[in-house]
Amino acid sequence: MDSFKDLIDRDKVQQCPRHYVLALTDTLNVINGKWKLPIIASLLHGKIRFKDLMENIENITPRMLSKELKELEINGFVERRVYHQTPVLIEYILTDSGKNITKVIDAMIDWGMMHRTEVIKSRWK
Repeated sequence: MDSFKDLIDRDKVQQCPRHYVLALTDTLNVINGKWKLPIIASLLHGKIRFKDLMENIENITPRMLSKELKELEINGFVERRVYHQTPVLIEYILTDSGKNITKVIDAMIDWGMMHRTEVIKSRWK
């Protein structure tokens, strides 16, 4: 699948920052909320069951986890796999689109660590 960059003319985008805003808005709509990034981060390591997601993410309720997973599935970020056995096994896995956000999450982690270091240093001056 072509990336956003491949689908647009770079020169036109630079002349019209509205495209940047729209792309950023789309991204924020998918990852918006307190729980989506922790869910995505938990899924970066491969397929995982609901119970294991609950254990990985502190203070999330089962109802909220279910809601967030459904939204991520609707947005094409997460795939829900049902294995018809006894008992039924359900696993969640990131789609290719979901895996592509790794660079964004890594950049956010790097920025967060840098920012935290700067804040701590400024408080101890």
